[in-house]
Amino acid sequence: MRIAAAILTFLLGLTLLPSGPAAAATALPGGKSTFVVSQGHLKAASQQNWLRLGNYTFARNGTVNAGFYLWWQRSPKARQSTGTAPDASCSTKAGGKSTRVRGCKVLTAGGFTGGPSERRTGTYSVAGDVLTITWKIAQTWTEQWYVRKSPDGKLARLDLKRSTLATHGYGYGSNASYATRRAMSSVKAFPSSLRQDLTSWAGGKLVRSANQPFGLSSFRQCSGTTSCLTYLQPSSNSACQKEGGCPRYGGGTKANISSIQYYLTMISKTDRRDTLWHWCTCLAMERGQFCYTGNSHVKPLMQIIDDSGAFRGWVGAEASFSTDGSRAKDMLAVLRISDFR
Repeated sequence: MRIAAAILTFLLGLTLLPSGPAAAATALPGGKSTFVVSQGHLKAASQQNWLRLGNYTFARNGTVNAGFYLWWQRSPKARQSTGTAPDASCSTKAGGKSTRVRGCKVLTAGGFTGGPSERRTGTYSVAGDVLTITWKIAQTWTEQWYVRKSPDGKLARLDLKRSTLATHGYGYGSNASYATRRAMSSVKAFPSSLRQDLTSWAGGKLVRSANQPFGLSSFRQCSGTTSCLTYLQPSSNSACQKEGGCPRYGGGTKANISSIQYYLTMISKTDRRDTLWHWCTCLAMERGQFCYTGNSHVKPLMQIIDDSGAFRGWVGAEASFSTDGSRAKDMLAVLRISDFR
């Protein structure tokens, strides 16, 4: 009995011992858990360039999960239909000059209407304003981002510092879930101005542009196809010229048609995916087509949503692979369109 009592006293004493300090939680980057991210490997001399567009989810235990759509010149993907076409309130079935876009089914980059091409996990740390991620994959992949907070505190921005594999990248995060998105009516009603920054690759050349106005206010809200916005840009000073593949109809010809057809469409109601599709009207006319089937621009996008659930722009990529199989004619880009840059 004395032995049993001694054992019981010992065990009770163990339960009364003070516990050690709990493991410190890892700070979230900018205090935000969910980011949409666009990154790419874009080098002028390469035809092995790639783009990734997706999301990062950070946990306070120091882990990060990612889901990405991948487009790679090594394995080019053909454009695919979104299944969405603008209705008569914001498009036309007439050819030639018009004030509305043509009523065509909107195209996007191959694979973007389905699930992510890849998923991976990693670990992360934050030191000062620098986020470091190490991915748990077969090859070494570490990346660092500068973390910037928006003046209103509702967004955190990622600016790529360095990466083992990527050369360019943008990211935006908040504590809204990845399933939180805004309808096209909210996108159209965005009260501030959006500007675009991007790095593009075409014909073995890199072009960087910054602070470009994005004319969201010029887009029409479709009353029937509510997932779509459209805009017919009346003319362009640099695109859609006779030297750019429109010798009979483009700008500088007798016909002098340099309008651009723009379509902005939601891909999913349950996550952040949108897409932008645009092409020169004269290119379709050169082919005798109503809806252009050549090298149109397909730009998959991810909505930037802040802590309050408000729309703040997009991160995106251009994955426009040439229809004739020539990698030199591909059009690739990493981009962001936002009010916080």
